[in-house]
Amino acid sequence: MEFRHLGNTGLIISEIAYGNWITHGSQVEEDTATSCVRAALDAGITTFDTADGYAQGKAEEVLGRALKDERRDGLEIFSKLYWPMGEGKNDRGLSRKHIIRGCEDSLRRLGTDYLDLYQAHRFDYTTPLEETMRAFEDLVRQGKALYIGVSEWRAEEIERALKIADEMGFDRLVSNQPQYNMLWRVIESEVIPLSEREGVGQIVWSPIAGGILTGKYKPGQELPAGSRAADPKSEKFLADKVSDQELLERVQALEPLAAEAGLSLSQLSVAWVLQNQNVSAAIIGASRPEQVESNVKAAGVKLDAGLMTRIDEVLGESVQRDPSLTKSPENIRG
Repeated sequence: MEFRHLGNTGLIISEIAYGNWITHGSQVEEDTATSCVRAALDAGITTFDTADGYAQGKAEEVLGRALKDERRDGLEIFSKLYWPMGEGKNDRGLSRKHIIRGCEDSLRRLGTDYLDLYQAHRFDYTTPLEETMRAFEDLVRQGKALYIGVSEWRAEEIERALKIADEMGFDRLVSNQPQYNMLWRVIESEVIPLSEREGVGQIVWSPIAGGILTGKYKPGQELPAGSRAADPKSEKFLADKVSDQELLERVQALEPLAAEAGLSLSQLSVAWVLQNQNVSAAIIGASRPEQVESNVKAAGVKLDAGLMTRIDEVLGESVQRDPSLTKSPENIRG
């Protein structure tokens, strides 16, 4: 395993992190989830990412139990909040009330007394940003969160938060957690340049595009049994991609490039996002321990410029680059 600083901070994290969106508490049984966490630890992963909204808190509970016998100071545990956690009007969003209660609930579910990184899972247009930033600052001062980050925020939203922190003397945002992979590059034109200037690191999710960049979805063929796209719980996230025959053909054309590099297509995909020096970590998920064991082999891999260019040529117009595709709900309270 290789390690990087989280943004411009002194916190060092594993450049491949383990995340449990979709899988823990819903898609896989707890013993399998625990085996995946164990595989991550055995591979040298020290950074674990979750959120209260994953399986309505169950994912945090499963991760907490899986890590309970590990030395806490040897781990970096990240969580997030924003999405509804109940029927109440204040059980969602980034109000002071929800942030303070949400953090306490996440700490309880995870079985820890602090989070290394606490993240705003989306931008809340219904709450003053000053209120949100002050609530996060209070958690930092109380030692319940060591660093503060965001997820899927636009460049102008990150910039506003940084300005408020500077004006009010608060700790600054240190990270953003966006979707980023060979096919989805919407952060490159605005978020990355801002982040590089301001010392904000990216903790990217979906480096293999939900499984599309494994190459297992073949054009003109049935969905593989047991795959995420064939699972009623998660197929909605992939339906548009697995129905795009041109996209699937382009992905298949990446296989020879991966083979030339001595990598599987999944490993090439994870290694690709790690070539961006603004990326602090790539989050991988798994429904089987073998998936963890395979994907961690992307750590430390250096891809030459020629290969990176050939990847771009193969994918062509299938790459999404429009920064406006980063969106948060207009009214989380509605």
